Amino acid sequence: MVPDSPDDLWHLYNVIYTGDEVYAYSSRAIKNDTEGSRPKSGERFSAFMGVKVISVGWDKFLGKLRVHGTICHAPDIVPTGAHHTISVALNQPVTIVKKEWPKHLVDRIIRASESEKPLLIISIDDEGFAIAETKQYGVEIRVEERMRLPGKHEADKRVEATKAYFKRALNSLSQLWVHSHSLIVVIGVGFVKGDFVSYLSEEAKEMSKSIVDVKSVNNGGTSGIYEALRSGLLLKASHQLRIVDEAETMEEVMKRLGKGEGTVTYGLDSVENAIMMGAVEKLVVADTTLRDAEETKRLKLEELMHQVEKRNASVTVVSTEHEAGAKLIALGGIAALLRFQIYRDTPN
Repeated sequence: MVPDSPDDLWHLYNVIYTGDEVYAYSSRAIKNDTEGSRPKSGERFSAFMGVKVISVGWDKFLGKLRVHGTICHAPDIVPTGAHHTISVALNQPVTIVKKEWPKHLVDRIIRASESEKPLLIISIDDEGFAIAETKQYGVEIRVEERMRLPGKHEADKRVEATKAYFKRALNSLSQLWVHSHSLIVVIGVGFVKGDFVSYLSEEAKEMSKSIVDVKSVNNGGTSGIYEALRSGLLLKASHQLRIVDEAETMEEVMKRLGKGEGTVTYGLDSVENAIMMGAVEKLVVADTTLRDAEETKRLKLEELMHQVEKRNASVTVVSTEHEAGAKLIALGGIAALLRFQIYRDTPN
């Protein structure tokens, strides 16, 4: 595979497991023990190397993926079995070898290869604005500013303050939009969002053409952005955007739990029981539940996922980098929406 975006590195982070083998070009310092050299001095060289994976680290802010393990393939000057870390770089090939490739990982790679433009969401009202950019692993809040416009009784001051406020919001939005010309959704409380859209159409005609939707929400700032994701308000703009599907799925899980409905369950044992009964309509698993599991548990989870798909039900792996994933972790990292109620015997 050749990752060409930070999103691709995140997918690889969720694909590479302990015990896999990863091959890529990497650099390593070799100590020079020849006579006359400085003690512990070394010369760094690059070569195609492979490691048997011990751990994987991903830094979403720096956009770096590091795979640590013991060397299983390298030039003769490098001792086999020594520890080494491969830094997976953008636009550089990396090979991943597994004993077996489960369907959900193959599906993930196929989805990742279908490039998806990020979506810019600006939540604006008369108390401030926030701008988020969607990633395949969640949403990233890029800008947040709080302020308060003068009241309606101070009309002149409000008009001038609003112009200055909109200009700041426009500048912040423009800095993000100019790189990728992403689609834009404007959300907010009250009439300010509509006024801001009108301002954009006058002051930034080209950028305003990227606005695909304007929606009302009950909260401002970042809370409004998460509300829009949960409620499905962004579907028109995002089409099959991964995080919207994940957020909506978890919202349905929480709604059924809140109502005490019998068509939802959570926790590994309860979910396994529901799968064996053929009751599962959609299985929901947190990415960390899979990624961090010991091999025996992970193989069990993947077998459960396979059983669900055999019964023509769906599987959603939820990113823990956004709100939906945090909710699923609180439920034990696994839940299921059911086709029919499962009744449990109650104690006498």
